[in-house]
Amino acid sequence: MDQDKTMGMRRGTNLPRMGDFNQSVILEAIRRAPAGLSRIELADATGLSAQTVTNITRRLLDDELIAEAGRAINGPGKPRVILRLVAESRYSIGVHLDPAVITLVLLDLSGAVVRRRVMRTPAKEPQLIVQTMAQAIEKLIAESGVDREAIAGVGVAAPGPLDAAKGTVIDPPKLDGWHRVPLRAALSEATGFGVTLEKDTTAAAVGELWTGQGPPEESFLFVYLGTGIGAALVRAGDPIRGSSRNFGEVGHIIVDPDGPSCACGARGCVEVVCTPQAIVEQAERAGVFAEGDPAGVEERFTLLCERAAEGGDAALAVLRRCAGHLTVLVAALANVLDVDRVVLGGPFWSRLEPVYLREIPDALHARSATRAVHTLPVDGTVVGDDVGAVGAACVVLDSVLTPRAADLYLED
Repeated sequence: MDQDKTMGMRRGTNLPRMGDFNQSVILEAIRRAPAGLSRIELADATGLSAQTVTNITRRLLDDELIAEAGRAINGPGKPRVILRLVAESRYSIGVHLDPAVITLVLLDLSGAVVRRRVMRTPAKEPQLIVQTMAQAIEKLIAESGVDREAIAGVGVAAPGPLDAAKGTVIDPPKLDGWHRVPLRAALSEATGFGVTLEKDTTAAAVGELWTGQGPPEESFLFVYLGTGIGAALVRAGDPIRGSSRNFGEVGHIIVDPDGPSCACGARGCVEVVCTPQAIVEQAERAGVFAEGDPAGVEERFTLLCERAAEGGDAALAVLRRCAGHLTVLVAALANVLDVDRVVLGGPFWSRLEPVYLREIPDALHARSATRAVHTLPVDGTVVGDDVGAVGAACVVLDSVLTPRAADLYLED
């Protein structure tokens, strides 16, 4: 088989008692090969014996997770049977809770979006928001026509901090009244599905990992641009969650020592310099908006980006300055973490992308501690504005399908 098909694929183990891990290795390899793979190619790609591959693929065929998709002739011998993923065999639902909007997506096993819904986040009362989520999930399923039994579960991406063990959301900065809300249990009870709760930034990184084109063992820093700013890290193909699963709280890193005062007591923190609300406030002070312009933060943010795209000097100057501040953050994180690349994404990213991708790469290179060793590519997410919801759904699929080193540990 082609060498690029095997590069970066997870390797299995022929040790006994490793069936679940090996099945995940096989399924991931097939998922990452849209054209399908033969059993011989799977053995080459995963390092598993031909007999192990045969046994596992037989189970996957019986479970209808994969299917035979014709035969291919590759060299001498009889034609090889090609195995492909059955994308419609399993689904997952992702919900992104943002202080401004709630986004829901239904994904198939390949990670493709089958259906989506977006709505304004209602009054911040937790019970009402959970009820709204549950109703929206039911509508999403009904509209899609997907059998509930084929849905593996619901993933929720929420702003941190979270108590992962208890499945609670703890006082997120822009969701008033959310003090230790048991979101995981409440939504599971309301929907009847198993629910996975993940930090929005981590979920976004998982979505990028699942749907991106990079090798599965790569490392990257994901900078999340939503109502708040956060970061996530993927190392060797795995998201790094931190000991409390709250990795990436960057709101109080100082990026402009002369900037506005922050509630933490410092000046120029990310929270008061780089967020959409902070950017809009800077634009207001710069006189970008005339009297009568839209009053809402999101509307003004969109208008600012539109005026910058049209060549408005004042609007463009605001965004260029903000790109410089974000570069300070990205450089500090990238220098500490020593990653292969940087990915920018989140609900507000598409509006900032034209300016930020012009401004950040060169400025980041100048600040990179490893520029003499390697360049540090800066990319926009391949997932789009729904990256939080897509990522939350991918977390569900990821927990079921992706091989983890922890699965190799044997109990005494």
